[in-house]
Amino acid sequence: MFHYENEQLLCEQTGLDEIARATGTPCYVYSSAAILGAYRAYHTALSGIPHVICYAVKANSTLAVLALLAKEGCGFDIVSGGELYRVLKAGGDPARVVFSGVGKTSEEIEFALRSGICNFNCESEGELAEIDAVAGRLGVTARFSLRVNPDVDAVTHPYISTGLRDHKFGIDIADAPAVYGRARAFTNLRASGVSCHIGSQILDYAPILEAAGKVLDLIERLRAEGHGIDHVDLGGGLGIAYQEADNAPGIGEFIAALRGRLEGAGLTVMVEPGRSIVGNAGVLLTKVLYRKQSPAKEFVIVDAAMNDLIRPALYKAHHEILPLRREAGLEIVADVVGPVCETGDFLARDRSLTAPRQGDFLAIASAGAYGFVQASNYNSRPRPAEVLVEGGEWRVVRKRETPEDLINGETL
Repeated sequence: MFHYENEQLLCEQTGLDEIARATGTPCYVYSSAAILGAYRAYHTALSGIPHVICYAVKANSTLAVLALLAKEGCGFDIVSGGELYRVLKAGGDPARVVFSGVGKTSEEIEFALRSGICNFNCESEGELAEIDAVAGRLGVTARFSLRVNPDVDAVTHPYISTGLRDHKFGIDIADAPAVYGRARAFTNLRASGVSCHIGSQILDYAPILEAAGKVLDLIERLRAEGHGIDHVDLGGGLGIAYQEADNAPGIGEFIAALRGRLEGAGLTVMVEPGRSIVGNAGVLLTKVLYRKQSPAKEFVIVDAAMNDLIRPALYKAHHEILPLRREAGLEIVADVVGPVCETGDFLARDRSLTAPRQGDFLAIASAGAYGFVQASNYNSRPRPAEVLVEGGEWRVVRKRETPEDLINGETL
């Protein structure tokens, strides 16, 4: 949905230069058509199989994005009480919400039960006991799945790989039958499914297929032992193309590969996509402040920084950098860096780009996922504005923070 027309970079039918000048920079911009298109690709690919697409809220939790998906009937995967609060404020149906994460507090569990969520994806026996106790106090029955760890390598960045035995996530798949058996002693719980999620930004989905096979074998055993398993949650993790070299699979291709294993299983299928729905639907707009030449290299200093988009510093992630006005010019190799007082504050290193001028606007591409949600106020920098584009129209869906916002809640 981002393309050049008459050498101007557009989001759908809206010029990004117009947005940058009107709102200031840094500024996140999201394409509603791209978000809905990705969601609908999952929904269409799973047609004919009972399914719930639970968007992973952690990827981008902006209310306007959640509301866009909620209106389509999307479910939600949450990992905190705060994310549930956002989903409810955005009009999401709590009966289509699954609650994942290793460290749910009793307060979060109670909030989820009172809200009427669909299911808890549980990661320890201690958590099962806590949910049972809270459910008993409220006089309700809580549906749960165990998140099993299949010891499958997702072949992704180690910080976002979650399916190996030395990771904090899940219960070893070999131990799962015994844990489901012991869970029968909890009178306020009902085992309803099995959950698995092996990592994020997966470009070869063969490990997901391998994990799915192991989970389906486990479900067959659990059913034989009398457990009423009615759904399988296969998590998310499908990667996107951050650069031309990334051979990212299409959503339809990925689901088609899964269908052969799922059809006829008599299960409702849940998936938890996040990045593959919003990742390439967003950009971060920034302005060139200065150019600087050191003895070793050249720097392009912009007004966006690691506190706005931490992925390059945290994961050494690659984001394409595009001019809002494309012009012929001298090609340079430079580091694109921000104003934060850290050597790790960079958006690109040794990047080849047409030499920008002071005051030019640039777009940091593929910033729709794990962008604003990981933003901070480091160096006392207000967080950026956010904009949602719908065709030829756009609106600010989050105002830029002010200096007053930075000290809200503080006292002398």
